[in-house]
Amino acid sequence: MTHYQKLLRISTTGKSFQNITSKIAAIVADSGVKTGLCTLFLRHTSASLVIQENADPDVLIDLANFMAKLVPEGNHYIHDAEGADDMPGHIRTVLTHTSENIPINNGHLVLGTWQGIYIWEHRQHNHSRELVVHISG
Repeated sequence: MTHYQKLLRISTTGKSFQNITSKIAAIVADSGVKTGLCTLFLRHTSASLVIQENADPDVLIDLANFMAKLVPEGNHYIHDAEGADDMPGHIRTVLTHTSENIPINNGHLVLGTWQGIYIWEHRQHNHSRELVVHISG
């Protein structure tokens, strides 16, 4: 079995979705693995990984609006040392994921037609996020 691993640093622009599908696909291609599994792990507690709609940006807007209502920002949290968006960011990450597994077939990610891989930044300010990409096959 072959193992290939790469660390990506992704700059986020405040609360947003960063489409990283092409970056991950390029790493899969570089790995040379034809059949296997791509495991993604985001090394943070206030940003998430999501596989979501990649054609209609309104889906991402609706998701962000829903999450903002579900987990509102404010000064009603005990943990607020880094600002009013800090604890809500942690809660949003618990409700989503920091890891994803995507099959690889014929050297390509097996994503649905309308699926993209995103880092979902839950904080107000820009951050540098680290993503471990591990490919086995």
